[in-house]
Amino acid sequence: MMLIGIKRNLLFILAFAWSISAPGQKNLVYQRPPENMARIAEAPPTPGVSVNPSGTLMLVMERPGMPSIRDLASEELRLGGIRIDPAVFGPSRRSYITGLKVMNIDGSREREITGLPDDVRILDVAWSPDGRRLAFSLLKEEGIELWVADMETAAARVLTGPELNATLGRNAFTWMPGGEEIVYKVVPSGTQKPPEKPKIPAGPVVQENIGKKAAVRTYQDMLSDPYDEDIFEYYTTSQLVRIDMQKNRTLLGDPGIISGMEVSPDGNYLLVEEVHRPFSYLVPYYSFPHRVEIWDREGDLVRLVADIPLAEDIPQGFDAVRKGPRSFAWRSDVPATLYWVEALDEGDPSKEAEYRDRLYMLPAPFTEDPVPGISFGLRYRGITWGNDQLAVATEYWRKTRQMRVYFFTPGETEKTLVFDLNTEDRYNDPGSFETTYNKSGKRVLLFGGNGKFLYLTGRGASEEGDRPFIDRYRITNGEIKRLWRSEPPWYETPVSLLNVRKGIVLTNRQSKTEVPNYYLRNLNNGQLTQITDFPHPYPELKEMHKEMVFYKREDGVQLSFELYLPPGYKKEDGPLPTFLWAYPREYKSADAAGQVSGSPYTFTRISNTSPILWVTQGYAILNNAAFPIVGEGEQEPNDTFVEQLVANAKAAIDKAVEMGVTDRQRVAVGGHSYGAFMTANLLAHSDLFAAGIARSGAYNRTLTPFGFQAEPRTYWQAPHVYNQMSPFMHADKINEPLLLIHGMADNNSGTFPIQSERLYAAIKGHGGIVRLVMLPMESHGYAARESVLHTLWEMNEWLETYVKERK
Repeated sequence: MMLIGIKRNLLFILAFAWSISAPGQKNLVYQRPPENMARIAEAPPTPGVSVNPSGTLMLVMERPGMPSIRDLASEELRLGGIRIDPAVFGPSRRSYITGLKVMNIDGSREREITGLPDDVRILDVAWSPDGRRLAFSLLKEEGIELWVADMETAAARVLTGPELNATLGRNAFTWMPGGEEIVYKVVPSGTQKPPEKPKIPAGPVVQENIGKKAAVRTYQDMLSDPYDEDIFEYYTTSQLVRIDMQKNRTLLGDPGIISGMEVSPDGNYLLVEEVHRPFSYLVPYYSFPHRVEIWDREGDLVRLVADIPLAEDIPQGFDAVRKGPRSFAWRSDVPATLYWVEALDEGDPSKEAEYRDRLYMLPAPFTEDPVPGISFGLRYRGITWGNDQLAVATEYWRKTRQMRVYFFTPGETEKTLVFDLNTEDRYNDPGSFETTYNKSGKRVLLFGGNGKFLYLTGRGASEEGDRPFIDRYRITNGEIKRLWRSEPPWYETPVSLLNVRKGIVLTNRQSKTEVPNYYLRNLNNGQLTQITDFPHPYPELKEMHKEMVFYKREDGVQLSFELYLPPGYKKEDGPLPTFLWAYPREYKSADAAGQVSGSPYTFTRISNTSPILWVTQGYAILNNAAFPIVGEGEQEPNDTFVEQLVANAKAAIDKAVEMGVTDRQRVAVGGHSYGAFMTANLLAHSDLFAAGIARSGAYNRTLTPFGFQAEPRTYWQAPHVYNQMSPFMHADKINEPLLLIHGMADNNSGTFPIQSERLYAAIKGHGGIVRLVMLPMESHGYAARESVLHTLWEMNEWLETYVKERK
C-alpha cells in the first residue's frame, strides 16, 4: 500500500527547476503563465444538467473551478486499484457539485435548492423514479451524508448523518421503485479503528505461481502485502440500509465488501455482489472473487446465484473475458427477472467456436434452474429491454471491429439481425435505439405509434463532419424515416426525446461562436425554444479563427486537423510558430481512417491544459491532428507504427505551410499519455520539429509486456515491435529539446512515473536537451490550480525558448 500522509501545511515544490544551462536540480515554487492564458484556464466550468425521469424538470448543477494543491494533500490510500480518502470512507480526488437549481423543462420557474449548508460539496445525485425528489450524497469533513430534496418546494434536508460508505464509487445509494425509500451503503456500526501497520514484519511477502498462465496488463495501486489486504477490507466493508422519507431505518443483511447492488423493478428483491478473499496482488478488486446473491427487501438471502473465482487467468486478447457467468443485472421491463451471460469458449478468443456467449434468465421466485436464451456469435456487449415481445441485443468482436445488433423475443432462443456494422465505419453508423424511463425508474426501449416504431439517434458522421440525427424505425420491416438532422452552421445534438407523439425533443445547440445551450425543439412545426443561457466563458477569444482542414497523407489516406489562429491574424502577417497536438489511433481500414471525425460547427471549449491556449501567445494551433495507424487484413497497425507516425506529421506540417500559416522551422509537437509517446517517437525518428512536449507518457514498452493501448500481442510475441515503438530504445536519436511532465501519483495503467524519469535519464546520458517536471500529488490528468498553471508556464517557457525564438 502507498499511504500519502502529507500534512496540509507542507511547502509544495517541484523537483526540477527551470534552468536550461544548469545540469542539476534546484527547488522551484509554483509559477503562473501569462495572465491572458491563466484567465482562460481559470474560467469557471459550464454547469451540468440532468432531466428527471418524467421529462418535466431540469436540474442545473454548478461546478467549482480547479481545486488547490492543498485539497490534493489529504491522506490517501491506494489499494486494489482504487484510491481512498480514509477520513470519509469515500473515494479520493472526486469532483463535486457546489450548487443546485431546478426549473421546468421549458425553462420557466427556475429556483435554487434551499437548505444546503455553506460551502456545499455534493458528490452524486439520483432522481426518484417519479421525478418528484432528488437524492444526493454530500461530502463533509467527518464523512458522507445522504440528503433528499423535494422538487415542488425546492427544499433539501438531511436523511442521515455522515455514515455512507462510498469507497467503491458511485453505487453508494439507490432509490426503491416507489420513490419513498432509498437503499444505501453504510459504514457498519461499531467499526473500530483501522488495523495498525506492524512495526516489525513477521516475514517476507511471497507470491508464487505453479504453471498457471496469468498474463495481465500493468495495473497501478495494487495490494502488496497482508496489511494492505486488511486495510482494504476495513475501508470497503459496508452494510445495506433501507430508509424512508420519515428517516425510519432497516438494516439489511450482514456487513461485507458490497461492490454492487441493484433493486429489482418491483422493489421486492436486491441483487447484491460481494467481494471476498482470497485477494490478489496482480489485478484490481473487480477481478477478485465475489458472490452474486439475491436478497429479499428485508435483507434475507433468497438465492446464491454464483460464487465467481479470482480472475487472474483471463486469456490474452481484447475479446477475452473471464470464465463462468458475468454481467448480472435485472431485466428492466418485468418485475423481477435476473439475467446474465456465460462464455461458451471459456472466455478465450483464440478458440474456435460457433457461439461465444449465451444469455441466461432466472425469474422470481428463483427456485428453478436458469433458462437459456439467445446465443452470441461474437462477444456479448449488452441488451436493451423493451417488453415481452421485443428486446435489442448487441455483440462485438474487437479484433475485426465487427458489431451486430439483433431483435429477439425474451425467453426464446432465436434472434433477428437488424444491423451488421464495422465500428470504424462512422459514415454508415445507424445510431442507437432510444430509451425512456418506465414507472420503476428503469430504462426501456422507447416505442412510438402504438408499439409500431422505435427511434434511432446518432452522430451522423459524413464527409462534411458530424450532423446528429433522429430517425424513426418501423419494427415490422426495418423501414427508416429521417425525422430531423442538425443543420449548419449549428451543431445540435438530441438529448432526450421527451414526447414522440407531439415531436418534442430536448437538444443541445451550439456553433463556432455560440456557447452550448439547451433548447426544446418541436419536430412537427420546427419551433425552437431556448431553455438555458450559459455565458461565453472567454469572450476575448470570440474572434479566434477556427476551421477544419483536410489533406492527404503520401499514401492517400485522408487526414484532417482543427486549425486555430490568434484573433485578428491576417495571412499578410506571415507564417506563425506552430504547435501540433495529436493522439494516435489504430484502424483496420485505410478508408475508415480517412473518414471525417467531429464537426466544424462546434463551440471550442478550452480545457485548462489545452494547446489551444497558445493562440493567446501568437501561435497557430493544429489541434486534434489525425494520426491514424492502419493495419489492414492480418497486419497489425503497430507493425508500421513509426513510419505512419512520421508520415502523418509530415503531411500536417506540409499542409499548414502550404496554407501560409506555419513557419516550417518553428513547429512544436505535443501530446498527453499516448500522445506523449507519439511525441517522443517523432523526435527520435524525424527532424520535422523544433521541440516537443510530452505529458504523462510511457516510453519503454518492455515495461508493459502483456499489451498496451490497442496492441494485442505480448512482448515475447512481437519483440521487434515493442522495441521499435519504444522511444527509450532510441533516446540517443532524440536530438531536439524535449519537455517531459508527469504526475507523481499517476494511476493510469502503464504510465508509471518511472517512465518519464528513465527517459529523462537516458536523454541526459546522451547529452540531449531535456527537462523533467514531476508534479506532486497529481494523477494522470492534472487537477490542482497550482499544478495546472505551472504546467502551462513550463510549456510556454519551452515553446518561447525553443520554438518561437528559433532562428
